[in-house]
Amino acid sequence: MARKRRQLGEILKRWGLIDDEKLEEGLKIAQGSRKRIGEVLVDLGYAQQNDVAKALASQFGMEFVDLDEPDVVSKDNLDLIPTDLIKKYLVLPMSKEGNKLKVLVHDPMDLALIDDLRFRLGGELELALGAKEKIKEYIDSFLSETQASIDEEVRKMTMDQSLDRGASLDVHVAGEDDEEASGDENKDAQSAPIIRLVAEIIKEAVVTRASDIHIEPFANRVRLRYRVDGVCIEKDVIPKRTQQSVIARLKIMSGMKIEEKRIPQDGRIKMKIGGEVIDFRVSACPAYHGESVVLRILRPDAAKLGLKNLGMQEDTLDTFQKIIARPNGIFLVTGPTGSGKTTTLYSALSELNRPDIKIITAEDPIEYNFKGINQCQVNDHIGLTFSTILRAMLRQAPNIILVGVIRDKVVGEVAIQAALTGHMVFSTLHTNDAPSAITRLIDMGLKPFLVASSIQAVLGQRLVRILCDHCKEPEENPNPRLLNLCGLSKSDIEGQTIYKPVGCTRCGGSGYRGRRGIYELMVMNSEIRELAFNRSAVSKIRQAAVASGMRNLLGDGKLKILEGKTTLDEIARMTQVEGTVDIEADDGEDDSLVA
Repeated sequence: MARKRRQLGEILKRWGLIDDEKLEEGLKIAQGSRKRIGEVLVDLGYAQQNDVAKALASQFGMEFVDLDEPDVVSKDNLDLIPTDLIKKYLVLPMSKEGNKLKVLVHDPMDLALIDDLRFRLGGELELALGAKEKIKEYIDSFLSETQASIDEEVRKMTMDQSLDRGASLDVHVAGEDDEEASGDENKDAQSAPIIRLVAEIIKEAVVTRASDIHIEPFANRVRLRYRVDGVCIEKDVIPKRTQQSVIARLKIMSGMKIEEKRIPQDGRIKMKIGGEVIDFRVSACPAYHGESVVLRILRPDAAKLGLKNLGMQEDTLDTFQKIIARPNGIFLVTGPTGSGKTTTLYSALSELNRPDIKIITAEDPIEYNFKGINQCQVNDHIGLTFSTILRAMLRQAPNIILVGVIRDKVVGEVAIQAALTGHMVFSTLHTNDAPSAITRLIDMGLKPFLVASSIQAVLGQRLVRILCDHCKEPEENPNPRLLNLCGLSKSDIEGQTIYKPVGCTRCGGSGYRGRRGIYELMVMNSEIRELAFNRSAVSKIRQAAVASGMRNLLGDGKLKILEGKTTLDEIARMTQVEGTVDIEADDGEDDSLVA
C-alpha cells in the first residue's frame, strides 16, 4: 500500500515553525480565500518563503534549492531555456547532462507547467524546488543585467553601422493604408534597443542590394547572412542574448503569432526605407536552437525591370515578344528555384498590360501588386487552390492568364483547357532546361497530343552575376579547364578580351554588381510537336530545338563572356551542361544559391 503523503502544515509543525493554533488559523483563511496554506502562512508572517518551499520539497521528495546561497544557479546556464519560458513560468535552468535538463520550479503541483516544459524543451526533466519570490527576484536581476548588456551591444552595433549609412536613411513600418507612421510613434520605436537593432539589420540589407536576410540561431551564436547577387555573405553575429527578442520583434512586425514556435509561419512586412516603401516576405521555421527567420526583400522596381533589361540577346528578345503577343497557347518559363522566372513573366505582363486586355493571375504568394491586373492569392487551407482559381478564371473571360506554377496533373489539364479555348496562358515549371518541360508535363500524366498542341514555346533561364564595370580587369591567361567547361577554344577568344572580377567599394569587394539572365528559347514547330506526341527522349527534343535555331544556355553564356559582361567561372558554375568535361565539385555552390 502506498505511503500517504504528509500535509504541508504538519511538516512545518513538526519542524517547530508553527503550532496548532497558527496552523488552524491558516487553514481557515486558506479555505475562505482559496489560497494554498503555504501562501497564507507566509502572508500571516508565521513562516518564511524558504521554509514553505523546503517543506514542499520534503512533501514531494524533491531537492530544495536556496537561492540566497551564492552561485547555486549559474548565469552561464540560463541560455538552456528560452527567456520567454523563464519569464512566463518563473523557472530556472540549473544544469544539463546528456539529454537530461535540471530545472528549478516553485510549484510541484502545476502539472500543466511541467508538461508544457517537457513538450517545449524536449528530453528528460529533473525538477528541483525553490521559493517563488526568490526565483522571481533572481530572474528580475538577471533580466536587468541582460538588458543593460543588450543596450550597450546594440548601441555599439548601431553606431558602427550608422557611420556610413544610418544617418541618411529613414525607416518605419508602414500600415496597410497609411505608408507614413506618425512622428511620435516612429520616435518611440527607435528608442528601444531591439527595435533599433532590427531596423539597422533591415536597412543595411536594403543598402547592400541584398535579396534575402537570413537569421539563423546556433548553440552559442545567432548568424546573420545577406544574399547579395545570389550568394550568401555572412555579416555581424547577433548577440545570443537578443535571439528571442529579435525574432519576436520580426514576428510582431510581420503579423505572426509570437507565442507559436512549434510550426512554420509566414508573414509580410511593409517598411519605408530611404523614401521608398519596400515589402518583405517573412518565413519563420522551427529549428534545433530556435526559430530560423528569412526575409525576402521585394523591391517595387524589380517587377518593372522591363524586357529589354532582362539580358536577352536581340534575336531572342524579338522572338520572345512575338510569342507573348499570340492570342492563345501556353508559354512556359523553366528553371530551378531562384532563377528569375517570376521576374521574366512579370516583365512580360507589364508590356501586355493595356486597357483593352484583361489579365488574371493565380499566385502563391503574390509578390508584387500590379495596377490593372486581377491577382488572386492561392489559399490551400480554405480550398482556394490553383485549379479552383483557374476554373473560376475561365468564367471571367480573360485574354491572358498567369498561373504561378504548374505543380500537378490537375493544374496542367486546366491550363491546357484554357489554352485550347482561346486564352494565352503563362506559367512556370521547375526543370533544368527548356526541352525537359515537355517530358515533365507528360510525366505528370498529361496526354502527349494535348501537350504538343497547346505549348507555344518554352523559355529556360538562369541568373548569372554581372562584372562590376568600375573594377573588372582583363584575364591575361584564362584557365583552360574553365574555357573547356564554357565550350570555348583558344581560337574563339583570339582578338577578344576575357575579364575577371577584382573588387572595389562600389561592388562590396566581390567584383560583381547585379545579375542578368542567360536564356534558351525553344519555339515549338512541327518536328518538336511530333517528338512530344511520340513521347521521345529529352535528348532528341533538345537536338531538334538546336537544329531549329535554339541557342542553349551555354551558348548564351558564351556570348556574355565575349561581351565582357560576366566571367568564365560564372557561366561554368551556372550551366554545367552535357558535352563538356566533368565538373568537379570545387565551388561548393549550386542553383539553390541563386535568389
